Amino acid sequence: MRARTEQFLPFALLLPSIGFLGLLIVIPMVQALLLAVMAEGGGFSLENFQRMFADVNFSDAWRNTLLLLILIVPLQIVLALCMALLINSRFRGHGFFLYVYAIPLAISDLAAGILWLAVFTERGYLNSTLQNAGVISQPILFLSFDNLGGILTAIVIAESWRATAIVLIILIAGLQLIPRDFFEAADLFGANRLRRTVHVVLPLLRPSLQSALIIRTIFAFQTFAVVFALAGRNMPVLAGEAYTWYATNRNEHVAAAYAVLLLGLTIVATVVYLRVLGLREAEVQR
Repeated sequence: MRARTEQFLPFALLLPSIGFLGLLIVIPMVQALLLAVMAEGGGFSLENFQRMFADVNFSDAWRNTLLLLILIVPLQIVLALCMALLINSRFRGHGFFLYVYAIPLAISDLAAGILWLAVFTERGYLNSTLQNAGVISQPILFLSFDNLGGILTAIVIAESWRATAIVLIILIAGLQLIPRDFFEAADLFGANRLRRTVHVVLPLLRPSLQSALIIRTIFAFQTFAVVFALAGRNMPVLAGEAYTWYATNRNEHVAAAYAVLLLGLTIVATVVYLRVLGLREAEVQR
C-alpha cells in the first residue's frame, strides 16, 4: 500500500498544475480556435481570418507589434542582465536596490501607462521640466499621431520601467544557481570580469536567458494597455485590435482570429528560442 502511494504521489502533486493549465489555458485556447474557424451562419470557414487580413488596421497593427517586440525585448534583456550581474556582485545595498526596482511589478499595465502619460503628455512633467529649465520654449508633442518616434520612445520607456523586473528576477535566480567554484576557478586562471562574464556566466546562464526571453516575448506580443493609454488608436497593435473587434465591433469571431494569430506567433517564437538557446544532448551529458 505504501509503495503504491509513493508511486502515485508525483501524479497527485501535479494535479493542481494540470487543472490550472486545463481550465485557464487549454480550454480557452480551444474555444478561441473554434470561434476563429466558425462561420456566423454555422459550420467552419476561414472567413474570419479573411476579414482579419482585410482589416484596415491589420497591416499597421502587425508592423507596430513586431516593431515593439524588436525594440522592447532586447533592451529589457540587456538592462536586466546588467542589473542582475550588478546585484550578484553583492555590493552594499544590493537588496534594497532589488526591492525598489521590483516595485513596478505590483502596478498594472494600464496604471503604468497612465502614470507615464502624465510624464509625456503636452502639459506633463517632462515638458514642464524642460520649459522651466529653459531647454524648450514650446511643449513637445511626444504623443502626437504624426510623431511615431515619440510614441515608440514613450511606450518602450514605459514598458521597460514596468516589466524589466520580471526578466531581472529570472536572471538573478539563474545566477544564484551557478556554483561559486566556477568564479574562483576563473579568477585563479587570471580571467578579468569581462572574460569571466562572457566565458563562464553567460554559457551557464543560458537556460535562464531562454526562459526570460520566452516569457518576455509572450508578454510583448500581448502589449496593449500601455499602448492604449499612451497612444490610443494612433498606434494599433494586434492585441488591441482583438479587443476592439470584441468590445467595440461586437464580433467575437474576428477577435478570436486575432487571438489565434497571436498564439501562433508566440508558439513560433518559443520554438525558435528553444532551438537556438536549448542545451544540446552532448552539453547536458557534460
